[in-house]
Amino acid sequence: MEVAFIYVTQLIYQNFPVAITSKTFIIFLFISFTSFFFFQRYNHIDRDSNLQPPLPPGPKPWPLVGCLPAMLSRNNSSTHEWIHSIMKQFNVEIASIRLRNTYIIPVTSPELALEFLKTYDSVFGSRSSVSKDVDMLTSGSVSAILSPTGSQWSKMKRILTSKILNPSTLHQMLGQRTAEADALLHYIFNQTRKNGGGAVINVRSITQHYCGNIVRRMVFNRRYYGKGREDGGPTFEEEEHNQALLTIVRHVNSFSISDFMPWLKPFDLDGHQKILKNALNVLGKYDDRIIKERVQRWKNDKKIKGVQDILDILISLEDDNGNSSLSIEEIKTQITVSVLQFCIR
Repeated sequence: MEVAFIYVTQLIYQNFPVAITSKTFIIFLFISFTSFFFFQRYNHIDRDSNLQPPLPPGPKPWPLVGCLPAMLSRNNSSTHEWIHSIMKQFNVEIASIRLRNTYIIPVTSPELALEFLKTYDSVFGSRSSVSKDVDMLTSGSVSAILSPTGSQWSKMKRILTSKILNPSTLHQMLGQRTAEADALLHYIFNQTRKNGGGAVINVRSITQHYCGNIVRRMVFNRRYYGKGREDGGPTFEEEEHNQALLTIVRHVNSFSISDFMPWLKPFDLDGHQKILKNALNVLGKYDDRIIKERVQRWKNDKKIKGVQDILDILISLEDDNGNSSLSIEEIKTQITVSVLQFCIR
């Protein structure tokens, strides 16, 4: 290749001794080297693609951006509905949709889903932390949920499975769940007695309130953030907290073009980062104070025996040297993600 460049440059100077300047020569070399690089690069990609098995069927992607234009121009349908329409169009149970440099492989067959989730779970079990929203929620992937596989994930998973989600802990908090179920029936009964028994019950609001109460009892051993109501209904604090949780659930895994074009993340074109940040601030406004006060109490009072809730369990964990296993940031993040998990279930 070097011999070829030398021969070409000599030929050019022999035929055009005046027109070719040093600046033009440098530009010529740059273009030549760039063309050679891309030629070798594309040849390398073609050779690799011939060795790899073919991808599942899917729409033909655009250069550079893939199928992003088609996804963004969908007719008032959500992302998953658009994906299902693509699979229906090709009449397949597994498809391949390229979004810029990322391939999305949707699966609707239970047999194929078992291949991904059970047979080859060690390959597909982890997730890439490419989403800015997930990174904000998990404080840089310090929790066990929504985080890629690694040492931090293994540590938090071990704590969850052995200390939080084990049968003894769930049995210990059975009384709290039973008390909340009794309080729910009492609240509904009081509502039905209003207006001569003709009151309208908002089942959605009551269900959300019930789930929030159970989570607060199990995590913080309390039902209200403030004084509470005598009839057992939610106050403004609980309503605001529940709405923030639902907002996070709706936006944390929603489609965002910046996940596939990272250079757009600072612009927050879809507004997800701002919405999620505001919702996380609402959760922090009510939860952070309780967590910090409880951590300080455990540090000051060494005579505390036994645990009353999940927060006590997380704070009381110690390593081999007698130090706290979890930092305050890890505790706050794990509680936030766990509360979201309980609410989704």
